[in-house]
Amino acid sequence: MPCIIKHNEQATCNGSTTNFPFRDLRSDTATVPSPEMYQAMVSAQLGDDVFSEDPTVNALETRIAELTGMPAALFVTSSTMSNQIAIRTHLQAPPASVLCHRNSHIFQWESSGVAYHSQAQLIPVAPKDSINMKVQDVKGSFLEDDGNIHKAATKLITLENTYNGVVMPIEDIREIRRFANEKGVLVHLDGARLWNASVASGISLAEYAKEADSINMCLSKGLGCPVGAVLVGSEEFIRKARYYRKLFGGAWRQAGVLAAAALYAIDNIWPTMAATHKLTRRLLDGLVELGFKPELPVETNMIILDASEAKVDMDELAKALGERGIIIRTVYDGSFRIVTHHQIDNGCVDEVLSVANKLAAAQITPNIHATLPSNGD
Repeated sequence: MPCIIKHNEQATCNGSTTNFPFRDLRSDTATVPSPEMYQAMVSAQLGDDVFSEDPTVNALETRIAELTGMPAALFVTSSTMSNQIAIRTHLQAPPASVLCHRNSHIFQWESSGVAYHSQAQLIPVAPKDSINMKVQDVKGSFLEDDGNIHKAATKLITLENTYNGVVMPIEDIREIRRFANEKGVLVHLDGARLWNASVASGISLAEYAKEADSINMCLSKGLGCPVGAVLVGSEEFIRKARYYRKLFGGAWRQAGVLAAAALYAIDNIWPTMAATHKLTRRLLDGLVELGFKPELPVETNMIILDASEAKVDMDELAKALGERGIIIRTVYDGSFRIVTHHQIDNGCVDEVLSVANKLAAAQITPNIHATLPSNGD
């Protein structure tokens, strides 16, 4: 049975209720609104967003357009919807192919939406010499619009920043953008965690936005909102995107109650990301001492580890932490993933490392289990 939050104070895990706070390290989507965020939602001015009359939604769209330097923005329910609307808006008619990283969210985790919604062919690109795609990787998979009826010419290049927590270097983005311009194709940036990338790199959202025709920015990951994402682009692009939002069933009415959470998060949670990144690094350092090996550089709030040589059994660690209201995913595509967020604090990291160290010691001294803190401590 998964752990279930109860009044933001207790967690029900494996059928029993702990006396510890609920702390979820599976994803930064696991956050819940704070009382302050709830108050912002309750106090929101509302209207009908289908008619573009919700003042809080309008304020959010204006705010993010200004932050990115883009002319317009559209508030939608999720990053998946945002990406799919963007691709459908850019691709006016088949045939077309779309380049993406082979492990990108668009390729791996969006239910083959590009094929379904846009009737386009995804071409997954495997970077040869780096984690993120470089321009030479894009060139190697690019299909020219040369009149060959056997091919679906590349019409769109999609990038992802961050990719599994790794920041895509701005110069690589610029080089791909220059190549796209030379070929007359568009660039969409899946910036679901661009908030994190901007904080980690020191590069503004607007600087990233210069290199893309559209950007998806998630609100329910690092910003900790209960629902939502924002798509930005030109005024004409957003006008068309608004139509596809309706077509996909994503038009909503008094959505300002959710937009208010996002406005609160931009002002109050986004500024805490640097501290979250620092905390993530401290957690990584402690786990490395126990034999865990990072599979990717840890630059933001995400850790992906190889546990094959660790001194701790992952199932035992997950169980011991679950009894203390700390939830981890033991296997993530053959690896062990941890994602921190603003509701994970130093105390949580201390507990994870303390429990892990005691379990590791127990491999040498079996009776060490007796020293593990009980649920009542």
